[in-house]
Amino acid sequence: METHFSLGVVIMAVLAAAAFAEPDIKVMCEKDSVNVLWRVGPQFVPYAARFFLGSCMPSRWTVLPTGEGEAHFNYKFSDCRFIKQFKGKHIMYQNELSFRPQAKPKPAVFKYPIKCVYKRPEGWVPKFLNPGSGASSGRSKLVFHMALLNEQLTGVAKTNVIPLGSFIPIWAAVEQKAHQPLLLLMDECVAATTPELQPGSQVYPIIGNNGCLLESRAGNSMFLPRYHSSAIILYLQSFRFGLEGEVYIHCNLVVWDSNELDQQRKACHVKDHGRWELLDDPSRSSLCDCCDSVCAARNKRAAEWESHSRSFKTVLGPIIIVEPSSVSNTTSPESGFAFNTEEMAQS
Repeated sequence: METHFSLGVVIMAVLAAAAFAEPDIKVMCEKDSVNVLWRVGPQFVPYAARFFLGSCMPSRWTVLPTGEGEAHFNYKFSDCRFIKQFKGKHIMYQNELSFRPQAKPKPAVFKYPIKCVYKRPEGWVPKFLNPGSGASSGRSKLVFHMALLNEQLTGVAKTNVIPLGSFIPIWAAVEQKAHQPLLLLMDECVAATTPELQPGSQVYPIIGNNGCLLESRAGNSMFLPRYHSSAIILYLQSFRFGLEGEVYIHCNLVVWDSNELDQQRKACHVKDHGRWELLDDPSRSSLCDCCDSVCAARNKRAAEWESHSRSFKTVLGPIIIVEPSSVSNTTSPESGFAFNTEEMAQS
């Protein structure tokens, strides 16, 4: 029985590759939503439940007189795990259509990118740049912020309960005031079950090796494209560490000269091609080659770091990661969600 099922999946994959060579897909971007119409051949009608827009199944499925099927997707950008990105003067919402003959973690046999691009309103800035969101710390005219964002990346999250496997958008920023343009980096981040790190604390490494996003090697975690050099968003896929209990994210933020990236000052993540990529300049991704070994300091640069860099310890939490089935039964104590930032010695 299993052999026949596997053979059927292989045949379906071959059919999909041929049938979707020139897919019949229409995309209509609305103000805050998207309408997608995907027409497929009669052979795919029995598999209506295997078509997806991101994490969403078709909102409507129609069988045409010709025997063909039409998958209708009508969803807001707050649904289906759309990724919101800021690029220049535009705001982009991205997702993908997919056909999955088998359930995850089996791969999709067909993917099609969906993108809606809008011009930013004049004078628009993200709501979470309001200094009142989260907690902040400042010195020498530098004010630092760190907060957990909502799924739409439009403001501070209203809940600290995160379903396992979903994303934890962590935003950090520095207000530069009269300083020259500065680059904010996440030098190191770990998860712990306590708000303070002790010598014997159990920790889960997230970012290490001076800016290498370790969690991107095995999952979908990434740094989102910057909307400004003084801010960074870590799009972290939730994990089993501390499941059902309190988790605190401890990070070391570094302010750096934006023109002086090197192996000790960088933001690297593994992208879809399976290789390390430098967030701020993919053409210089060779700086990330050390992420799988040791990113050693260069002696001639060590003496200069004191004048170029300031580092700050930050703690974000508590975050409660739960099994998806537990979300509806979990209370979110919003008032107990704290954003703490304190300065550490200059590096």
